[in-house]
Amino acid sequence: MNPDTDDVPSLIDTIAAELERPRAITSQVAKHLDGAYGIERDAIGPFLEDRLPKLEDDEHDLILSPLFTPKLSDQAVFAELLAGHAIPKRDWPALVQELVNRPAVAHLVTSEGQTHAVALREVSIERYVKRLRLDGTISADMMKLIDRAPDAGRPMLKAVARRAIWESTARREMLVRLLTQSIEGGNYSLQDVINLLKLAEDYQPADSSALLARIPRWIKLLEEEINSAGGPKPFFSQTVQQLHGGNDQRQSDEARVEAKRAELAFLERVQKLLS
Repeated sequence: MNPDTDDVPSLIDTIAAELERPRAITSQVAKHLDGAYGIERDAIGPFLEDRLPKLEDDEHDLILSPLFTPKLSDQAVFAELLAGHAIPKRDWPALVQELVNRPAVAHLVTSEGQTHAVALREVSIERYVKRLRLDGTISADMMKLIDRAPDAGRPMLKAVARRAIWESTARREMLVRLLTQSIEGGNYSLQDVINLLKLAEDYQPADSSALLARIPRWIKLLEEEINSAGGPKPFFSQTVQQLHGGNDQRQSDEARVEAKRAELAFLERVQKLLS
């Protein structure tokens, strides 16, 4: 697949549409603007229109990078479009340049609900394109498994399957085994698949055996923390913590315990499915 094929106009149009969809200014961006430029929340709109266009590319990218660094849900849009096809890295500069030439215009929404148009520079577009996993692939066997999963979660499942962590055959077998066992057993969960991806990317186990060797220790730690139900204690994985409420230390003890129970149940399912 290359930029001369009939699929590329659709790809470029999809990237442009994603870049230009309305995006709310996050607290992370607002805090950066306040700390670096002394811009309070009610002055963000004028800053975007008057001062941002005058900044250097590196400042521009630093401000907008939290908004234009694709998440798994963003990658899912393109995983569904490309399925098992890959766009090699050598073709990305042409995609970026065409988007720059359009130009691609961001629509940023402030806390007051006001939308501000910002022409995206090459540095931001390149960041976005590079992180879409356009060069990812899905094997025919994996695609058959995905086709057996519920329709609603297939785009996200394809995005998971295209991640670089599964390029290792031994690691990919973890995903294949979990999907096969859970689908055949009637207990498939997209969230379990996403959690497995987080664990694999966080700890990078060589294979199922390496992951299974760690799980008993995590289970024991969680059981002790649940039983003690004391003050705030760390999750076994920062990435899984973020899946269950992030770093908000104000959540109640009960909510924290429930999150740990969810982690424990997930680990027990993975242990069973991969064994």
